[in-house]
Amino acid sequence: MKIASLAVALCLLVAGCSGGHSMRTIGMRRALDAGDPLRAIAHLNDELGVEAHSDRPKKLQNDDALLVLDRAAIKQSIADVAGSKRDYEMADKAIDTLDLSRNATDAVGRWLFSDAAGRYVAPPHEKVLVNVLNLVNYLESSDLAGARVEARRMSVTARYLRDTSKGPSASLGIGSMLAGFVYERSGDLEEASRYYADAGSAAPSPLGGDEGEILVVVGWGRVPHRVANHVPLAAALPQATPFLSLSDRQAATTSLTAWVHYPSLAQENPMGPPPIVKVDGKAAALGATLDVTGEVKAEWAKIEGHVLAAATSRCIARVVAGKSIEAATQASNNRTVEGIGFLVSLFGQIAANAADVPDTRSWETMPARLAIARVRVTPGEHRVHLEAQGMRREGSLAVAPGGWRAISLFALR
Repeated sequence: MKIASLAVALCLLVAGCSGGHSMRTIGMRRALDAGDPLRAIAHLNDELGVEAHSDRPKKLQNDDALLVLDRAAIKQSIADVAGSKRDYEMADKAIDTLDLSRNATDAVGRWLFSDAAGRYVAPPHEKVLVNVLNLVNYLESSDLAGARVEARRMSVTARYLRDTSKGPSASLGIGSMLAGFVYERSGDLEEASRYYADAGSAAPSPLGGDEGEILVVVGWGRVPHRVANHVPLAAALPQATPFLSLSDRQAATTSLTAWVHYPSLAQENPMGPPPIVKVDGKAAALGATLDVTGEVKAEWAKIEGHVLAAATSRCIARVVAGKSIEAATQASNNRTVEGIGFLVSLFGQIAANAADVPDTRSWETMPARLAIARVRVTPGEHRVHLEAQGMRREGSLAVAPGGWRAISLFALR
């Protein structure tokens, strides 16, 4: 009877374990993979409890802020610049930067395993890219004042990262290139030079009177999202052991069949051929390129072992608590009391397992790669063709003498 009950409990544990936030976004990911961004937005609207693309949830908190952030990126991919701006700015206010530099195992565990109920806090690259990508929106709408605001917000984030000893983020490089462009076109060459220097680049030569410029920004692919894993304690121990206390290591040997629930990164989606950029039928080369997926993997590698150890420690704590209940009731000579104690222990562990939902929250619609090109042209009308990941965007841009225009393609497949 006891063995049968354990078998049933294990089945319940496996069947009942949740995938957390990533299960809320699975419909969005499938729609994007199929090249259907409007269906992806509709899925997010359902999750947010709103009807129209422009609607905002009544109360933005927890992972709903991430859903709005995902919606902002998808709107950007369909050139809904105004809607994308609104969503980026709404989500940005709800997301705080996570201080990874001082995190111990328990602190990281609280961040990733809070029943997905606490406010989401973003790793550095996510916080920086909110401003970088929204800056692109302002450039597309030829709004230099708004673009300068986003550049300053990015600088504040960069200063915070430096002050908290986090080290530089590669996202700041391409962000500084774009900010340099913004201040150059605003006529503030001194500030532009500072941003270009931050990006490790020299300021370009001034435009001639018979020249204009087209700025192209291309984002393609999607970064790997987080997925839930449910494995026996014995399978988790080899990787988690270096991060566990001695008492946890000893306790772990008493119940290797218990289950550990933790998040990890999904496999990266395959990337297609390099993007195509053409201006008036002539190919233009993309310059500065950011490997956003590399940023995601690097940040995850910093905390992966601690995350697994935190999940393993909680698993061990559940086992120890259950055995304590059983031991207390087994001291009685009454078989009924022993049976009740076993059931209390069993169902207590089942309930604790059900509550231990791996935190799979992240900004899932960041492009896997982000690149820019600056193309000098003669004043007049110019045809631009952009292509990446099987998606295209074409448009005509009128460039005034000494002027500029911006266009982007975000192919989130």
